[in-house]
Amino acid sequence: MFLFANILGIFVFIAIAALFSRDRKNIQWKSVGIVLALEILLAWFFTQFKAGQIAVQAAADGFNWLVSVATQGIAFALPEWLTSNNGGPNFVTSALLPILLVVPLFDILTYIGLLPWLIKWIGKGLAFITGQPKFEAFFSIEMMFLGNTEVLAVSKTQLDMMSARRNFTLAMMSMSCVTSAIIGSYTQMVPGKYVLTAIPLNILGAIIIATILNPTKVTPEEDVIVSVASDNGKKEPFFSFLGDSILGAGKLILIITATVIAFVSLAALINQLFSLTGLHWLTLENIFGVIMFPFAWLLGFNVHEAFQIAQYMGTKLVTNEFVVMGEVSKSIMAGKGLFANEHARIVLTVFLTSFANFGTLGMIIGCFKGLVSKEKNDYISARVPYMLLSGILVSLLSAATAGMFVW
Repeated sequence: MFLFANILGIFVFIAIAALFSRDRKNIQWKSVGIVLALEILLAWFFTQFKAGQIAVQAAADGFNWLVSVATQGIAFALPEWLTSNNGGPNFVTSALLPILLVVPLFDILTYIGLLPWLIKWIGKGLAFITGQPKFEAFFSIEMMFLGNTEVLAVSKTQLDMMSARRNFTLAMMSMSCVTSAIIGSYTQMVPGKYVLTAIPLNILGAIIIATILNPTKVTPEEDVIVSVASDNGKKEPFFSFLGDSILGAGKLILIITATVIAFVSLAALINQLFSLTGLHWLTLENIFGVIMFPFAWLLGFNVHEAFQIAQYMGTKLVTNEFVVMGEVSKSIMAGKGLFANEHARIVLTVFLTSFANFGTLGMIIGCFKGLVSKEKNDYISARVPYMLLSGILVSLLSAATAGMFVW
């Protein structure tokens, strides 16, 4: 029964996207079917085959190794931070400070041209297989490594050339990205193999949902990749570049820290205000638990488990993935309580592994405001609910395809 609900959920999520589509008559269902089949195939490979499991575990181990290397720098500068939490690292040292190593490392790979080269050719291959426009396929790969604001920033020339409608497609897809710099942070709090499974599934899910919600015809003349390089093509001196990268990593840590503290505190404040009504069941988690409950049930859970999962999903949408990961980390890593069920571990981990939340909407709109014309930015800003819907549906679709094979 639960497997049937899980399979049904995949089609329900796609049906919801079709229901809200801006042009149902022009949805390219053949393309949607190909990408969905590819997503299910990847989920099957990563969860059921030894080679796939070895691949994602090796990638997770690689990020964990980077974190352990970063710990040496933390131990030198702030040794007491590593032992202040009852003999173990705290949230900042385990999840955030390693960013000071990971961000510069990936920026160096970008500086020498290796990462852009990989993204370019993988993106072209994906476009060939799926029949999607070249840049949208290219963008789906790039955003999963560079992050939404970063990939938009380096794509300004392309954005200027593209129509407002195609820019809106990119805005929706940006809701489902992550940044390589914080994958290592995720793997410290939830199972790394599931985090790495979620990333390619989100790429394909973003293409599926954007194709359904915002069908866009692209002529051969428009289907080109203009440039993702700097305007003058010159590189700044390496150590100047590295210094900017390190400073950027520091700012990222401060932003995440401030956001987590603020959102946790605001959620606690709202719950305290609700408690003044005398209705002890009235909490923010329960409200969003009710909203997300039917979707959680369609991921293959009984009523009690679905309500618990739904609460975590709702909290993630209101705050961010770090808040929920921090809350469930000990239980999910130890396989206790709800997370003694491996299906629950993979479903929630995959759902959490994206930037789809209310805060991300502001980041994307702000980024487009500084990159494109007022006309294009107004077009995107007027359709913000579609962006949030896209992020939620991609997260649900990825969780459903991954969870279908793990029980």
